[in-house]
Amino acid sequence: MNKQQIPVVVLAGFLGSGKTTLLNHLLHRSGGSRIGAIVNDFGSIEIDAMSVAGQLGDSTVSLGNGCLCCAVDGSELDEYLERLARPAAGIDVIVIEASGLAEPQELVKMLLASENPHIVYGGLVEVVDAAEFDATRERHPEVDRHLGIADLVVVNKTDRVPAEERERVLDVVRGLAGRAAVVAASYGRVDVELFFDRAPVGERVGQLSFDDLHDHDADGEDHEGGHHDHLHSAYESLAFTSDVPMGPRPLMALLDSRPEGLYRIKGYVDFGPADPRNRYEVHAVGRFLRFYPEPWAPDEPRLTQLVLIGSHIDVPALEKELEGCREYAPQADERGMWGVLRYVQEPEEADEEV
Repeated sequence: MNKQQIPVVVLAGFLGSGKTTLLNHLLHRSGGSRIGAIVNDFGSIEIDAMSVAGQLGDSTVSLGNGCLCCAVDGSELDEYLERLARPAAGIDVIVIEASGLAEPQELVKMLLASENPHIVYGGLVEVVDAAEFDATRERHPEVDRHLGIADLVVVNKTDRVPAEERERVLDVVRGLAGRAAVVAASYGRVDVELFFDRAPVGERVGQLSFDDLHDHDADGEDHEGGHHDHLHSAYESLAFTSDVPMGPRPLMALLDSRPEGLYRIKGYVDFGPADPRNRYEVHAVGRFLRFYPEPWAPDEPRLTQLVLIGSHIDVPALEKELEGCREYAPQADERGMWGVLRYVQEPEEADEEV
């Protein structure tokens, strides 16, 4: 992905679902990544716990871990997106807490249509309260529509309901959410890898391993729940590497019909003779997909390297499908790249959603 483009994640959900708790969790567990948080006010954000470093401007606070937090209303959103996304800010991901700002669908449309060259859509995350799910649907029937457009659904507060009720709620949510990934959580504790790539501390070569994604507290305990929690058990991850080029037609057929629950795809694709000059960085979140062509470096090994992340996905079947996309033909199909190029954004074009 273009290094100047920062994923913007929309965090939505009705009052009491646990959005702010989840946002606080992300801010505390950001690791080496720098988060720009856009919220209505600082009231529930645990600024004191992160040692405020000082004011950067109107309603902008620098947090001790390098994160920034902005208090805005709807009319200020574009201004603060621009402020957080400029390269000098050094932000890795922006999270917008949607409550009180706008209808989530309108925020998503705004981000997809944005001409800001420094941002890219990072997904709509809908948070629901497992204990109050039925009551919330009764008071707010629009929750069904929100779930239908979400890219990731966090069913929060599952510790407050019996196991049988938890599974019932999860089944209902999965039915309403369609292709979205659905994960269960307590206290808003989800692995940050679902939202963004947590930067390793210090210099690191290569892709983070699955074990690296498991964030251990210093004392080995969960500060909220009093027990150690395997956060990454909520999702599955597949790392795929091929030294044989990928066929653009079969790969696009797979990506255009990717399975339910497959939330994120990241990495690089070698299309071999279809485009021998470039490798293609891929960025997919939920229904959104984009490719970024960039020239191969001299003497760089020509590999396809992908990481796929989702919930309740069939990893062996997905790996088999990817293996079936390998292209052994020595000659390029002159029209084969047309499907890929649909998702290569020209500078003046808006984002495309699949």
